[in-house]
Amino acid sequence: MKQRLLLIAIAFLIVACSSSLKKASISSPNEAITVNFNLTEKGEPTYQVLFKNKVVVDTSFLGFEFTDAEPLKDNFEIKAFGTVSKNDPWEMPWGEQLKVENEYNELIVFLIEKDTERSVNVIFRVHDDGIGLRYEFQQQDGWTEALIKEEKTQFNLTQDYKTFWIPGDWDIYEHLYNTTKLSEIDALQFANHKDLAQTSIPNNAVNTPVTLVGDDGLHLSFHEAGLVDYSGMTLGVDTENLSFESILVGSDNTEYKVKRQIPFKTPWRTIQITDNAPDLIASNLIVNLNEPTKIHDMSWFTPMKYTGVWWEMHLGKSSWDYGMTQNMSTWTDTGGAHGKHGATTENVKRFIDFSAKNNIGGVLVEGWNTGWEHWIGFEDREGVFDFVTPYPDYDLDGVTRYAKEKGVEIIMHHETSSATETYTKQMDTAYALMQKYGMHSVKSGYVGKILPKGEYHHGQYMVNHYNNAAIKAAKYQVAVNAHEPIKATGLRRTYPNIISREGLRGQEFNAWSSDGGNPPEHLPIVAFTRMLAGPIDYTPGIFNIKFDEYKPNNQVNTTIAQQLALYVVIYSPIQMAADLVEHYEANPEPFQFIKDVGVDWQQTKVLNGEVGDYVTIARQERETGNWFVGGITNENARTLDITFDFLDENQKYEAIIYKDGENAHWDDNPLDIIIEKIDVNKGSDLSVKLAEGGGFAISIKKLD
Repeated sequence: MKQRLLLIAIAFLIVACSSSLKKASISSPNEAITVNFNLTEKGEPTYQVLFKNKVVVDTSFLGFEFTDAEPLKDNFEIKAFGTVSKNDPWEMPWGEQLKVENEYNELIVFLIEKDTERSVNVIFRVHDDGIGLRYEFQQQDGWTEALIKEEKTQFNLTQDYKTFWIPGDWDIYEHLYNTTKLSEIDALQFANHKDLAQTSIPNNAVNTPVTLVGDDGLHLSFHEAGLVDYSGMTLGVDTENLSFESILVGSDNTEYKVKRQIPFKTPWRTIQITDNAPDLIASNLIVNLNEPTKIHDMSWFTPMKYTGVWWEMHLGKSSWDYGMTQNMSTWTDTGGAHGKHGATTENVKRFIDFSAKNNIGGVLVEGWNTGWEHWIGFEDREGVFDFVTPYPDYDLDGVTRYAKEKGVEIIMHHETSSATETYTKQMDTAYALMQKYGMHSVKSGYVGKILPKGEYHHGQYMVNHYNNAAIKAAKYQVAVNAHEPIKATGLRRTYPNIISREGLRGQEFNAWSSDGGNPPEHLPIVAFTRMLAGPIDYTPGIFNIKFDEYKPNNQVNTTIAQQLALYVVIYSPIQMAADLVEHYEANPEPFQFIKDVGVDWQQTKVLNGEVGDYVTIARQERETGNWFVGGITNENARTLDITFDFLDENQKYEAIIYKDGENAHWDDNPLDIIIEKIDVNKGSDLSVKLAEGGGFAISIKKLD
């Protein structure tokens, strides 16, 4: 591992109480991005960001408000500053690529308040693809605990960007993206038109990642990295002055939003900066700003595709609950869903057989454990779910043994119904059960309002809950795929057993949402917003697009070719073949792509794209060296040109292309698909026509 450490300004140039020291600057290794730090005449800390000598973030203020102390905002002087340059490449144990470049320059500004001598450091880390800034509170006399009421980090922008955003909801990220000018954002009005139960959207706030596109082609995405023991950050929008300012997620139970013992560091506030859309997806800024791994052996986790008892319950074919209640050892019919229970021994074995036959490594089983009769809509949810006791019609021992014989891994499911104390008390027992049966992945869920009351999904209490659950899971060799989670902030680098998460409006909305489901533009936006934060468990692969026999007023709003493309475009180390077994068995030719496509990648190339319009991504599988390409479009048909310049020299390949048929359309004719084979080599060109809401997928293998 190559490291280059350079201390400039004479080992941090310690200058005690020097009123003449006002400014400092740092640039990215390629010198395209520059950060200027400055103290105003009032001693207010400010910064400015330039990209290719053009101001991107104009003079913006930094500071804090506290519940038990005066704010930190002015009357500062620079006690010292220093710069560090580092080149620290690393390897992903699983991911979009194997090798990750990690070169940056860092500026540290040591600030001290003149009268009180309270101190805080501001750290700017500048990569070629963006910047991170964070605050550091070092140990100091007379100040041992910070009760943060608000963090006052500003981002003053220089143009009225086209902005792709969701409301700054404190409880859910499951909103459709809105596309407006920055000056036209109205998060409260937008949220109130949705059929989701709202919690708290203070002021006019948006959640991150929020992505902006300028008239000059500049692309910015604002987010955070390394969110540990802190509150999630939303961004308040000043539409008149074209500015963002941090608004931390709070709690109804305390005046403060964050409570930390000093010393501590805040999460990084991040800005990805590129002059084109594909480079946003290619950026590794978020993971690079996290600490190196603390789990050095991940050999027990295998990236995989999986099937499972899930989609059929969203369609209403079966249910999570058994439809019975238990009194001691006797089960009594409650008139519920008895007879429709999905997680039966027989049904799960059917999925195991199908997975074993079709190169699919896992089976997810939702609704296997007791408690589902008393979760949604009940206030007294603590103590309801039992994470070790199966329903009477599910033979946990027998099913697990059967799966092992077939070479298939059972993926555990833990729905907490947001009863956090119940889950915390049972974690060790639940993870130990998984370890006993050789289960290495769990899908956890947090549907509903958080218990204890007054806490929110994205506040400090829940940030710690989600992170602590994953850290504890690692001790039992369990990888976590969290649904209804806190946002991804790159912690998968530090804790690579954090494998995936939801954190967006997923595929299930197509099955039952009253607004018609996710529109065709949804995923071409998601690829440049939510996916910048980390892996997404979107559950693609729905072949029965209309499913009129179950939900005549709902459907998936893509073509079948786009459903195939999502296995490449929307990244996760676990990818679900989400549809019912019978629909795959009835369509063996397109299903072949799902059987073949990889989930763990040697390298990734983003071939083209525009935010909200279209994107094409090529990924090379680690073990085989095979390439897979996926492209998707929004509601507009288009033709995309591909050049296969990512292939090896002097090598012939067979490409199997799965593309929209001549009459394909996401609504009128979503099942129209053409499958063809061609030979390609490095430099070959291909034009592919995508239908409205359509896509294409390509499997590329070497010819002998």
